[in-house]
Amino acid sequence: MYFANSYAGKRVFVTGHTGFKGSWLSEWLLSLGAEVTGYSLEPPTTPALFDQLGLQSRLTHIEADVRDKDSVVSAIRDASPDYVFHLAAQSLVRFSYKEPIETFETNVLGTANVLEALKLYNKECAAVVITTDKCYENREWLHGYREGDPLGGHDPYSASKAAAELVVAAYRLSFFGHSPVKVASARAGNVIGGGDWALDRLVPDAMRALGGGQAIPVRNRGATRPWQHVLEPLSGYLWLAATMANPQILSAPVSEPLTSAFNFGPGLESNAPVSELVEEALSHWPGEWEDHSDANAPHEANLLHLSTDKAFHVLEWKPVWDIGETIEQTVTWYRDSHEGQSQVELTQAAIASYVERARELGILWARH
Repeated sequence: MYFANSYAGKRVFVTGHTGFKGSWLSEWLLSLGAEVTGYSLEPPTTPALFDQLGLQSRLTHIEADVRDKDSVVSAIRDASPDYVFHLAAQSLVRFSYKEPIETFETNVLGTANVLEALKLYNKECAAVVITTDKCYENREWLHGYREGDPLGGHDPYSASKAAAELVVAAYRLSFFGHSPVKVASARAGNVIGGGDWALDRLVPDAMRALGGGQAIPVRNRGATRPWQHVLEPLSGYLWLAATMANPQILSAPVSEPLTSAFNFGPGLESNAPVSELVEEALSHWPGEWEDHSDANAPHEANLLHLSTDKAFHVLEWKPVWDIGETIEQTVTWYRDSHEGQSQVELTQAAIASYVERARELGILWARH
C-alpha cells in the first residue's frame, strides 16, 4: 500500500471535512483504510461533494464550529487520533471583504483552538495545518515564493492565513518541542477538481454555466494562477504527516525539520492565465465564455507562484499531473457527473488514476 501503509487502521481527525478539499481527503483516507472523524460546520454549498459522496454515513461526523474551543478540545480528546488534518476555514477572498471578523475568527482563532487541543493531547500524533499560498506578502514576483519569505496579506482572507501561520509557529516553538505531537503547516495554491461548488470561484462558476448551457463568466482573464488538481496538495499533506510519524520511510535522512512549513504546488508550466484555463476547459466541454471584468471589484492578486524545492528535496514529493491532465480530469468529472455518472465512482477513479501515474513517475510516496 502506498504512503508506506501509514493510514490503514489508524484514527484520523479532519476539520473541514464537509468542504471541497476535506471531502476529497476524507474519501482518500477511507480508501486507505483509515478510521475518519470529521469536525465541521454543515456542507457550505448546495450541492456539496460531501453529500454526493455519502460521507456522513461512512465516517464519524461531528457538526460543530472550530471557533468553539471547548468543543474542539473534547472532540479531539474523544477521537484519540493518530493524525490530524486541519482544513476548516473561511476560504473565499471576496467573502472576506464582506465578513472580515468571521474570516479572522475562523482562520486564526479556529487554528489556535485546534493547536490548543493538541497541546493538551498526550498521545503520539502527527498534525498538518493547511493554510494557503496567499499567506505570503505578494509582491507580484515572477519567481516562486519560498517557505522563509515574508508573510502578509492585502485582503482579510490572506492576512488571516498569514496570521494562522504565525500562530502555528508560535505554538510549535512554545509547546511542541518535547511533545509527542508533531505539527507542520502546508501551503498550497488554487486547487481545482470535481465537486467544488463554491460561489465566486472560476471553475465551479464555469461548470455551472456549461451544465446550464450558458456562457462562462470570466472575472479576471489575465490573472495567473498555479493551477493544480486537488489531489496534488492532498498527496503532499498525507505524505508529510506520514513522514512526521515515521521519518524512516524517507529514502534519506531529512535535511530540514519535518515539523515546519511546506509549499505544495504545481510545476512552473502549470502557472497559466485564467483565459488559458477557460479555453482548455472548453476543449473538453464545448461552450462559450464572456468577459465579466469589473474595474471596481475588490483586489485580488494577479500573479502568485510557489517554489516547491523544499518538498522535493526533503520529502521527495513532486506534482503528478500537468496542467492539461489537471483540466481534463476536472472537466471530465463535472461533465460525466452532469450526465448521470456516480460521483463516488468518478472520485475513486480519479484517485486511482492519480496514484497509478505517480507510480509510473517513481514518486516515493507511491512506491511504498
